[in-house]
Amino acid sequence: MTPISRDFAPPLKLIAPFFKWGVIFYLFSTLTLLFFKPTFSYEQMDVAGWMHLFLLGFVMIIIFGAMAQLIPVVLEVGHEVVDVYYVILPLLVLGILLMVSGFWLKPVLLPYGGLFVLIAMVIFAFENMITLKKSTLKTLTVKTVIWSNVYLLLGIVLGFVMALGLVGGVDIDISYLLKAHAYAVLGGYVVLTIMGLSLTLIPMFSLAHGFDQKYVQRAFRCMIVSVAFVFVGALLHMHWLMYIGYVLSFVGMVLYLWQIYSIYKLTVRKEMDVWAKFMIFAFFTLIVSLLCILLYFMTGIPSVQHASMWFLILGFIASFILGHLYKIVPFLVWFERFAPLVGKEKVPMLNEMYSKEGATVMFWFTVSGVICGGMGLLFESDILFKAGGSFLFTGAIFLYITMKKMLVYGV
Repeated sequence: MTPISRDFAPPLKLIAPFFKWGVIFYLFSTLTLLFFKPTFSYEQMDVAGWMHLFLLGFVMIIIFGAMAQLIPVVLEVGHEVVDVYYVILPLLVLGILLMVSGFWLKPVLLPYGGLFVLIAMVIFAFENMITLKKSTLKTLTVKTVIWSNVYLLLGIVLGFVMALGLVGGVDIDISYLLKAHAYAVLGGYVVLTIMGLSLTLIPMFSLAHGFDQKYVQRAFRCMIVSVAFVFVGALLHMHWLMYIGYVLSFVGMVLYLWQIYSIYKLTVRKEMDVWAKFMIFAFFTLIVSLLCILLYFMTGIPSVQHASMWFLILGFIASFILGHLYKIVPFLVWFERFAPLVGKEKVPMLNEMYSKEGATVMFWFTVSGVICGGMGLLFESDILFKAGGSFLFTGAIFLYITMKKMLVYGV
């Protein structure tokens, strides 16, 4: 298990707003699903707007907040300039709102939103790089931070170029740039970051020790090369290179799943709390996503591809994040408000800092929403897709309520 030190953790007042805004964007993005149909193209402006609302507003903001906390404790060094996080969040929020408004209402707003997001992510990536230089650790988690930030910068710069192209600022081929942009951000940043975080968070919360990291190391190398191949192949219109990248991505994700299974076999803690349930569901949906993408390459049916991306993003990525919110947030609140009281008075346990009933209801609505929504996309059923969106939105309401209570616990 990756060693963790608590001595370099930034204050709760810096981290908490990231989780607040991430949950708000999650709530809004699940609500807006009710206005979409299960048949679409990824090049549609409204679909692109929703993808940015969910991936930037929920996934990225939560990851940035988590990384602000985890990077220094994993590296065992303090942030070089921790106060930049007070700037990063408002830039991101403003940029996301402008970008989504640009996709849905006035395209002229896209470059302005893209510029704010670009500035925020450049600040985030460079601060991470500077902090990394202070550490002597060379773990796989450290390597994933380095590579994920490189791909984040490539992806966001390309995204800004696309925003200019959509309003006529530059003449570009959107279809190919979209693939490069999506693969760099989703595969290069989000997936690599989750791989790195998995080696720290999953063993820590499940009390698994002494596992071999060879499978995730191979998965890590496959993902790095695959993203590079798809990125370059898309920019140069080299389909054969992109297909090699797709195959390597598939192999990398299978190896990553095998690594998670090897960790699971060593798990000491068998309690089925909401975190454990979300982890099981997350990796189940990752398997479903991989099976769907394999079927898509065999059949070429668009609805199968749509279902695959749904189970990857709404199933695996979102469930991984949601489950860890019920571990990370209570710990941050406890460490800030109750750790100094240990030995002096009775302090709460982490699992007492949120409603188990509320978390359980949220979990089952989310599971139902992901499954119904995925089936709705697969069979192009508007009723199933709308049902999925309704379940997800209901689950998001319970998430918002429990998150709000967790953050004010003990005040």
